[in-house]
Parts: sequence; structure tokens; C-alpha cells
Amino acid sequence: MAGLIDAIDVKRKMFFELEGVPYLCLDFDISTPTARGGQTLVRLKMRNLLTRAVFDKTFKAGEKFKEPDLDSVEASYLYSDGDGSYFLDQSTFDTLTLTGAMMGDALEFLLEGALVQIDKFNGNPIGLQMPQQVELTVTYTEPGVRGDTASGAVTKPAKLETGLEIRVPFFVKEGEKVKVNTETREFAGRA
Repeated sequence: MAGLIDAIDVKRKMFFELEGVPYLCLDFDISTPTARGGQTLVRLKMRNLLTRAVFDKTFKAGEKFKEPDLDSVEASYLYSDGDGSYFLDQSTFDTLTLTGAMMGDALEFLLEGALVQIDKFNGNPIGLQMPQQVELTVTYTEPGVRGDTASGAVTKPAKLETGLEIRVPFFVKEGEKVKVNTETREFAGRA
């Protein structure tokens, strides 16, 4: 059986289960009353890992949460269609399916064969974790013109092989591989 966690022991980046749903603690605040007999309260900013919704909720310090049955597996991206996106579990070779809502904007960074971490709750896939950076090829960008830096225009738009558009330094050319930060969606260097 999974262990129980007291509300006062929940810290940032900790997982817990409430009413059969897994949550991630994004922030916490403990308020201890000065009056005698007052109860210590814990305010948690938490993310529902199934719906991705973020909200605040207050609990009494002694309330207990279950430890969620969360697992993370390495999987490679296969393809996407109208029903979802498909991944191959690298340890069991099972095909895992994620819906569009679970994927978010991750398709803008994924190429066939890319490795990601798939999060599972009670054995079912609920989302994915992208690597910090991905390497993509520039499919279109204007050529850099000598003297562009004098006007302060040190970046230019570029379209990548997945359809994602980012700003790149003027020296980047079509056909080059670039690194893109998956959180900020910004150029992170040449590959």
C-alpha cells in the first residue's frame, strides 16, 4: 500500500494524490496562528496532472494524502494522427497513445524517433516530459546581410522542420541544425 503524506510535509516539486487524482506541488505556504487553539493551515499551489489545471487550495496541517502510483518511462515518438500521438515504450515495446490535450505544444519539437519521458498514473499514460533542448533543421530563413547588426537587428525569423517558427541570429542559414530550448521556445545555439 502507498504511504500517507501529511499536508504540512508537502514541499515544492512533490507529488501527492487527492481524491484519486495525482497532483504536483508548485508552491506552498504554511500559516501558523498566534491564537491559542488555532489550527496550522497549509496553502498549496498545485497542478492537476490529468487536466494540467493549476489552482490554490488550503488544507489543515494534519490532513493526509496518498502517494500517487506515478511512473516515468522512456519512449520514442512514432507518429500522430487524428486520434492522438503514438510512442514506443523502450523497455516493454508497447505502443502508448497520448491525446492532443496531453501533448500540448510538444508536437512542435518532436521528430520521428525522438526520445521523451512518458508519465504514467496507475499504469496509464497521462503526459510527457520533453528534453530541455531539441535539435531541429532550419527549413527556411532569409539570408543574413552584411551590416544587419548595425541597425540592431541581430536576429531574424526562421522556420524549422516541424513547422515551429523562432528567431535566430543573422548568421544561421537554411539547412543548418539548431538547438531550441523547449521551455522558452528560443534559439539555444548551433547543433
